[in-house]
Amino acid sequence: MLKVFADRGGTFTDIVAVTNDRAIADRLSSNAERFLIAPLSKGQWAIVYKLLSENPEQYQDAVIQGIRDIIGLSSKDPIPSDAIEVVKMGTTVATNALLERNGDRVVLVITKGFKDALRIGYQNRPNIFARHIILPTMLYERVLEVDERYDASGNELTPVNIEQVKRDLQAAYDTGIRSCAIVFMHSYRYPNHEQQVAQLAQALGFTQISVSHQVSPLMKLVSRGDTTVVDAYLTPILKRYINQVASQLLGVRLMFMKSDGGLVAAQQFQGKDSILSGPAGGIVGAVQTSKRAGFELVITFDMGGTSTDVAHFKGEYERQLDSEIAGARMRVPVLAINTIAAGGGSILSFDGSSYRVGPESARSNPGPACYRRGGPLAVTDANVMLGKIHPQYFPSVFGLDGNLPLDKDIVIQKFTKLAQEIAATAGNPSTPEQVADGFITIAVENMANAIKKISLQRGYDVTQYVLCCFGGAGGQVACLIANTLGMKKIFLHPYAGVLSAYGMGLADVRAIREGAVEEPLTQALIPKLVELMKSLETQASRELISNETNNEEEIIQKVHLKYEGTNSTLTVNFADNVAVMRQEFEGEHKSRYGFIQLEKNLIVESASVEVILKMETLEEPLLVRTRSTEQAPSSVETVQMFAAQQWHDTPVYRREHLEPGDCIIGPAIVVEQISTIVVEPNWEARLTECNHLILERR
Repeated sequence: MLKVFADRGGTFTDIVAVTNDRAIADRLSSNAERFLIAPLSKGQWAIVYKLLSENPEQYQDAVIQGIRDIIGLSSKDPIPSDAIEVVKMGTTVATNALLERNGDRVVLVITKGFKDALRIGYQNRPNIFARHIILPTMLYERVLEVDERYDASGNELTPVNIEQVKRDLQAAYDTGIRSCAIVFMHSYRYPNHEQQVAQLAQALGFTQISVSHQVSPLMKLVSRGDTTVVDAYLTPILKRYINQVASQLLGVRLMFMKSDGGLVAAQQFQGKDSILSGPAGGIVGAVQTSKRAGFELVITFDMGGTSTDVAHFKGEYERQLDSEIAGARMRVPVLAINTIAAGGGSILSFDGSSYRVGPESARSNPGPACYRRGGPLAVTDANVMLGKIHPQYFPSVFGLDGNLPLDKDIVIQKFTKLAQEIAATAGNPSTPEQVADGFITIAVENMANAIKKISLQRGYDVTQYVLCCFGGAGGQVACLIANTLGMKKIFLHPYAGVLSAYGMGLADVRAIREGAVEEPLTQALIPKLVELMKSLETQASRELISNETNNEEEIIQKVHLKYEGTNSTLTVNFADNVAVMRQEFEGEHKSRYGFIQLEKNLIVESASVEVILKMETLEEPLLVRTRSTEQAPSSVETVQMFAAQQWHDTPVYRREHLEPGDCIIGPAIVVEQISTIVVEPNWEARLTECNHLILERR
């Protein structure tokens, strides 16, 4: 049987399937250009497959098509349920819906007098010098004000007028709206009114009802309301996609990656938990493989076709409670990932005075110019121009029929024309390769700045960290990124090109529950916190009952603290001793902000409990050296590569030909079936017995 782990990205969909059926592995190994087959421990094989996320001429859904290709089925054959044990996947469906603003129509039901609260928001000014403020578009289409109110102590000031609410909801329903977001004042503690209105909406036929005390049971009406609206806006889109996938996988267990880094059963996957579904799989994969390799201080760097995601790891996953993605504010735990619009598909342009990289992406259709679909110049094309990508080492999956190699000729033509335009416009004569190198320099600087935001700007010395590089395009710029940041070591897993998909197979089932507190941290508060923790643990465990039954369980308790009179919280481990929690808070505050305030009281804003069910993880076999230690690896050919402002004779090595202890001095190119790794002139690469490629600065 197959275990399938998939990541549906903006450009490529990556699939890692694990099987104990030798016949499947042998059959696919004959098509080595498209499938990578690698042995695992316990008599298993890993099947690695990469295909375009959007290829309407060939298939409707990339994940389903990938499964069909692995099993060996035509597009019309049903997928047998007994052939697949489980499918674990991350998806950008909800993220794309949010970016493109094509979610479901939503009616916002809110306390009377707060009709415009979410539009007003917090009056943040991201650009303080902007004279014309452009507010993000609201996700809800219609607002219903309900004359109801609890006070902060739980006293009912105004009961719900049931008949009036019923008439208003019916009017919204009659316009075709089927998604409802309910947000009332103080409902995170006193949810009775929200429950009454939710029952009315259900009786009227609303198919999606998001209620704020369930979606985000924390203080702050605006944050709680925004999160609830996002959930109502995206969950229907997500459910339709899940139903579409499930209809092709009848009887197969289906799980999805949440934004917090945990897996959840498909029927429990919600819009609010889906925004960072794909990138979260990458963080899990990067962290778990880095820890296996002996690295505890890790900067994860995931460069795909559409975007680049970076994160910081220092012993535990970092999460943030408040986040803003694509103009939508949310207050749910998500992995602290910094995403920028810079990937292999980022479009290159010249505006008359400067080079620009992105933020627009060519995506998978039409894709970069070299994809043979009439696309614009992109970062991938720049690396083709520089000789860091060679068509003969890429799969022949391009063109309208999906059977042609990359087109290098069109790349040279377009860069030659662009160089002539730049020379004529700016009076700055440059060769086509210098133009391409200039675009790469800008892209690298943008990505390095993203890493600085999650490391240097938070008090972490990035030079002490390993750069865990992955994603289909990551290996092409890894050395350049490390040079810019002063980092000395790069870690590349053998599945680095598909590590987000591989991370789905390394992830655990997780459930996180939060509860509002907003009281001073004193020893007298400890019993109340203990009681709250028990309640949150019960709620989280209830979600996991339907997922696993016999797995090892881990429970993590956290409190979110802040100085009295401030609004910046830091997360620390819960302890029954106030002094211990204060000491941890002050240490983190000193590291983050450079000072502490001993005279101020600490406020417990909220508490959270995470229940983790440990999943069976994959184990990779050790490599055994067969060549003598004196015998160096042999290259398959020598190519021309442009680096450090000059062309170099550059040997090309196949990763599968390398053995433990082999050392390669740059410049060099290491190619594999799922990615290309560029070893810049001032770097060297060595392979370990665990099949990890370690790049170190000389």
